[in-house]
Amino acid sequence: MLSRQFLTGVRLSRALPEDSYVSSLPVVRHMRTMELLPLAPVTILVGENGVGKSTLLEAVAVAAGLNPEGGSTNFQFATAQTHSPLGQSLTLCRGIRRPKDGFFLRAESFYNVATHVDQLAQLPGGDRFLQRYGGQSLHAQSHGESFLSLVLNRFGPDGLYLLDEPEAALSPMRQLTLLAALHRLAGLGAQILLSTHSPILMALPGALLYELTDEGIQPVAWQQTQHYQITRRFLEAPERMLAYLLDEQHAE
Repeated sequence: MLSRQFLTGVRLSRALPEDSYVSSLPVVRHMRTMELLPLAPVTILVGENGVGKSTLLEAVAVAAGLNPEGGSTNFQFATAQTHSPLGQSLTLCRGIRRPKDGFFLRAESFYNVATHVDQLAQLPGGDRFLQRYGGQSLHAQSHGESFLSLVLNRFGPDGLYLLDEPEAALSPMRQLTLLAALHRLAGLGAQILLSTHSPILMALPGALLYELTDEGIQPVAWQQTQHYQITRRFLEAPERMLAYLLDEQHAE
C-alpha cells in the first residue's frame, strides 16, 4: 500500500567529506549502519546536546528544498553559510502526495527569518503577504508570541513542517498551545518533524519518538525518555535532587 505521507523515511546515501565535523556526530555514525530511518506523520527527535538532532533536522530541510536558516522554499536569504553538508548526502523517501506548503522553523535563526518577513512585507502586495504571519511584524511581538503567531497563521493543512527546538521561546502554557496547534495540523494532513528537549511537546499524541544517543537511534515511549524521567524526578522531590546536585558541586 502506497503511503500518503510526504516523507516516509530518510537515508544516508552519499559519503560525507572526511574533514566534515558532522562525520563524527552520533546520529551520522548510526545512520551509516541503517538502511532507512522511517518517518511518521509526526516524528519527534529527542536526545542530549551534541548527538546531532538539529543537524539532522537541518539536513532534512535542505534536502526538502527549504532554506537552511529557516523559512519556506521561497526564502533564499543567507546571513552565514554555516549549514552542514549532510543535506547533500541524504535521500528523502517520498510518498505519493506532495506537500502544498513547507516551512522550517528553527529557534537559533528565527530573528533572521522575522527580518526577512519584514523585508518582503515592504514589497508590492506586502500587506497581503504579512497577513499570512498574523498581520503584524514578528519583531513587534515577544519572542514567544512571534513563534506562535507564525505557527497559528502561517502553517496550514497538507504542509510539511520542520521545527527545531521551538520550545526555546515558549512558557509551559504556550508549549501546550503549540502542542494543540501541531496536533490540529496533523489531523489536517500536515506532516511534522520536530526536535525538542520539552517533555510537554514529546507528549504529542500519535507521535513517533526517536531517542538519539551515543549507542544508537531507537524508538522510545514518551515516559521512557531521559527528559521525562529527569523532569518527573525533580518535580516529585526537588529538595532531594537539589541537595545531591549542590553537594556534588561543592565537593568539586
